[in-house]
Amino acid sequence: MKRVTVDPITRLEGHGKIEIFLNDDGEVANAYLQIPETRGFERFAEGRYVEDLPQITERICGVCPEAHHMASIKAVDAVYNIDPPPTGKKLRELLYSTFYVTDHATHFYALAGPDFVMGPDADPAIRNIIGIIGKVPDIAVRVVNARMDCHKIIEMIGGRKIHPCGGVPGGMSHGITEEQRVHIETVAKDMIEVGKLTLKVVDDIVLANKAYVDLILNDAYAHATYNMGLVDENNKVNFYDGKVRVVGPDGKELLKYEPKDYLEHVAEHVEPWSYLKFPYLKKVGWKGFVDGIDSGVYKATPLARLNASDGMATPLAQAEYERFYSTLGGKPVNATLATAWARAIELVYAAERMLELSQDPDITGPNYRVIPTSTPNEGVGIVEAPRGTLTHHYKTDENGIVVKANLIVGTTNNNAAMNMSIKKAAQGLIKKGTEITEPTLNMIEMAFRAYDPCMSCATHTLPGQMPLEVIVRDPDGTELTRARRNM
Repeated sequence: MKRVTVDPITRLEGHGKIEIFLNDDGEVANAYLQIPETRGFERFAEGRYVEDLPQITERICGVCPEAHHMASIKAVDAVYNIDPPPTGKKLRELLYSTFYVTDHATHFYALAGPDFVMGPDADPAIRNIIGIIGKVPDIAVRVVNARMDCHKIIEMIGGRKIHPCGGVPGGMSHGITEEQRVHIETVAKDMIEVGKLTLKVVDDIVLANKAYVDLILNDAYAHATYNMGLVDENNKVNFYDGKVRVVGPDGKELLKYEPKDYLEHVAEHVEPWSYLKFPYLKKVGWKGFVDGIDSGVYKATPLARLNASDGMATPLAQAEYERFYSTLGGKPVNATLATAWARAIELVYAAERMLELSQDPDITGPNYRVIPTSTPNEGVGIVEAPRGTLTHHYKTDENGIVVKANLIVGTTNNNAAMNMSIKKAAQGLIKKGTEITEPTLNMIEMAFRAYDPCMSCATHTLPGQMPLEVIVRDPDGTELTRARRNM
């Protein structure tokens, strides 16, 4: 048995490695996405005042703190059995839509983009954001400025550019002025243009390149799993509010649930080789790392959200949604690498929603918060994080002190599917006699990179100790000794 290791894996948030095992014939016997880091935010929450958790849990990550802030504050609302006024809800969603533009732009251009703009077999020295800046400087500058403008709006509404503090029990800590509203409206219109530019990049660089289209449609990157996403009352994609909808590999609805009922539908499987859990659908059951309608594995990605919905709630995004499915053969689309296009569609939707909310008469209203008066107890908050459905669940005593917290984050939802994607890509790309090159390994990494994983968000085991392996080699590379801890 030969072992091939990709360590560290690249262009993600957090740490991880890929282990590929070849049999004696040189074929891929198995492959694993191994997550060796552990963090303890669920336990950190215990003993804290529940109203502090929107500030604490968002420290899980510097990439998507807004997602944790919003899921957390919605859970706190539920703990206090309080419903924020319309202005408070709309300010939250405005901040969240703005965040979505910045986050999707980051992944599309900086993390996934280099594989398509520079090419999956390009020199690693240029297959990165620096290479993109050199090749398409005008687009790079536009995207950097867009992110800067959006983070200023996040600060305006949420109090800080990173780790916002505006969400409070019952609404928001402050409102916005008419002058600020006009500024946000102007930026939102520009973000729609950035979204259109991103769709043009999809057309000109990806869809116009037959080799890329063939790669996207290659069976090595296809998985027929269940798909999960938050939808509104019309089953349209919604990032901030709604019910969680799950559709099968055949596109038919399996279930739809309110946030408070998530434990009736989702359970978590554990494997000894990873700190990252493997959620699955209780109604179907855990059948292992396999595809199909009889397997409880599901995806919660931009592609999964499109598959789980009946459309987009804004016009430009809906038109592209329809083109997406007509181009790729109808619903559902199971091509993992098509997630980049789905992410671009969501970017357009987020920008359009920014504009709608900035023009809403309620957005500058004076009533942006109601004060909690009921005794705290238990609550669940769910938003659709860029990386998947994000659930925060808190239980408190009568004084609002947290006694139990549970988080299921976007990347955790996708863990089983990511492992399946890596194995299938490895099996498709590595055959008997194949020379395993750096571009080959990068194309295997593309299988997980499409999910835009955030490993820091996704690991919550405590107590626990970090695994460590120390290998001592002599100058010619021969291994002299090896020591392991917690592996």
